[in-house]
Amino acid sequence: MRTVAVVGASLAGLSAARSLRGQGYDGRLVVIGDELHRPYDRPPLSKEFLAGTLGEGDLALESDGEDLGAEWLLGVRATGLDRGERAVRLADGRTVRADGVVIATGAAARTLPGTEGLAGVHTLRTLDDARALRDELTRGGRLVVIGGGFVGAEVASTARALGLDVTIVEAAPTPLAGPLGEAMGAVVCGLHLDHGVRLLCGVGVKGLSGERRVDAVLLDDGRTLPADIVVVGVGARPCVEWLAGSGVELDNGVKCGADGRTGVAEVVAVGDCANWYDPRAGAHRRVEHWTGARERPDAAVAALLAGGAAQPGLPRPPYFWSDQYGVKIQFAGHAAGADSVTVEEGTPDDRNVLAVYRRAGRPVAVLGMNQPRLFTRRRKQLAAETS
Repeated sequence: MRTVAVVGASLAGLSAARSLRGQGYDGRLVVIGDELHRPYDRPPLSKEFLAGTLGEGDLALESDGEDLGAEWLLGVRATGLDRGERAVRLADGRTVRADGVVIATGAAARTLPGTEGLAGVHTLRTLDDARALRDELTRGGRLVVIGGGFVGAEVASTARALGLDVTIVEAAPTPLAGPLGEAMGAVVCGLHLDHGVRLLCGVGVKGLSGERRVDAVLLDDGRTLPADIVVVGVGARPCVEWLAGSGVELDNGVKCGADGRTGVAEVVAVGDCANWYDPRAGAHRRVEHWTGARERPDAAVAALLAGGAAQPGLPRPPYFWSDQYGVKIQFAGHAAGADSVTVEEGTPDDRNVLAVYRRAGRPVAVLGMNQPRLFTRRRKQLAAETS
């Protein structure tokens, strides 16, 4: 291959570029990103950066002096992939011809329809999002977080520590039931109640009110929540619209094999936009976690450079972490399909637990709250048992 284009300049794209060089690729390397920023770390955006304890320089993913010998095309969006011409089309009219393509365009935060242009309403996905929200939180006031997932929970935790009055609205009966299951989702979400955050579950949002700036959240049950700031944390959608008509199969992102290969030759996908086949589950899964964006590009790049001849190994069970109210939450595996969950260390009331999820007696996931040593041990055992 004379030219490889990596479309996406966040963690997954940077990891793919590093893997290309690390695996011996010495040809032309072009990295395309729709943000103007160099690659930066996203997890701190909802925590330390939002709280003001980390600066923008601390978010940099590239080490000092690192040089991948790449051409960086930043601040320009990919608009199409022409497989016949082997070319990536860009919004500014340019075309990048490439022998191989790594799709790493990530995901974008979902928004509430009708809230465009209403001041005080935020999503949190990018550095620019975090800048805008941080400026508002410093003024204090009443914050309503719509969505009780991990990003919303972390924003609530950070805002509460800054002294804001915080309410979380979650449509599901139990927040985090999807990733953690109902029982442990309830335990983790108890942290909000422990710290004086109001948690409203099982109720949807009808809309927002306000002329130029939001002043309230309107609930489906008729209640009105006064709000000075609203954060919408209702998930993310994979950024794959630009691939329409390219021949790349789209199904909850880019549909890939177990090594990231798509149905189009010399095109692989990694990161939050990639819906990889999971041999353990016998199904495709799109994993939106930092660790997956860091680790999986190695396999995808190997497949790309070998023309699909390389046999992919089993990926490690998905892993993610969250910091809320001073508690370290760690999770590995898949809770879905587990028929039991057992607390094996600590007590739920103390928010200090090590819980193991099992299916037919076989461990499929593990959760730790302030149990880093035991969690690490169990995570290694899980990886060994599911390989």
